[in-house]
Amino acid sequence: MVIVITGASSGIGFETAKLLASKGHKVYGLSRRVFTCDEFCSLPCDVSDYARVKECFKEIYDKEGKIDVLINNAGMGISGAAEYTSEEDIKKIFDINVLALINACKEIIPYMRAQGGGKIINVSSVAASVPIPFQAFYSSTKAAVQQFSYALRLEVKPFKIGVSVVCPGDTKTGFTSARIKDRVEADEFYGDRIVRSIEKMEHDEQNGMPASAVSKVIYKIIKKKRSPACKTVGFSYKLIMMLIKILPTKFMLWVVKKLYG
Repeated sequence: MVIVITGASSGIGFETAKLLASKGHKVYGLSRRVFTCDEFCSLPCDVSDYARVKECFKEIYDKEGKIDVLINNAGMGISGAAEYTSEEDIKKIFDINVLALINACKEIIPYMRAQGGGKIINVSSVAASVPIPFQAFYSSTKAAVQQFSYALRLEVKPFKIGVSVVCPGDTKTGFTSARIKDRVEADEFYGDRIVRSIEKMEHDEQNGMPASAVSKVIYKIIKKKRSPACKTVGFSYKLIMMLIKILPTKFMLWVVKKLYG
């Protein structure tokens, strides 16, 4: 298979690219950061540069004659109170986490339709269903990814294109240190709630599952004949997602507030 992964220079993207390459697939890793890797082909590409994304897909398709799988993994995070977050950062996270992902899907569909099928795997998060305070915009973008993926799945099914969402729980990657923070300190309005919430969240991430656990789930999706609509990664997070479906929203929000509020 020919597989394209965005955000492949580190974390989940890098581990997934290495795993898939080790299984004999031809892997192209796209990343804003220029890097070299012996296991798979790396191409410099900022996913928010739509012209460059189009160029990369065409280059790969012309060379290989097909693109079997697209894994949209590139993303960013921001933390802090919603009212303190700058307009620039809000636009940036929606541009990268949502709009760039949508654009990549739009660009890949004609290729997959022409070749008779393919798979699109979009990396979302448990935070799409469990809204995390002081991470409101990250949760919002991941919820958007999830709902877009479900709708797209229905639209492209007649073309034999499968669309899946992967929702990892807390994962230990460099994503934690790369997160943008706006006014993350105690103040007269929020007290130390912002600081405590982010410290709790970052502690959970750095003690979370390895990125390789997520890559293994992505590999299983690729191997399946029929693409699942959604896969949550991590046993405890699967349990949380099940409980969310049956518990009242008010109770769920109360629990989240106790943990992160």
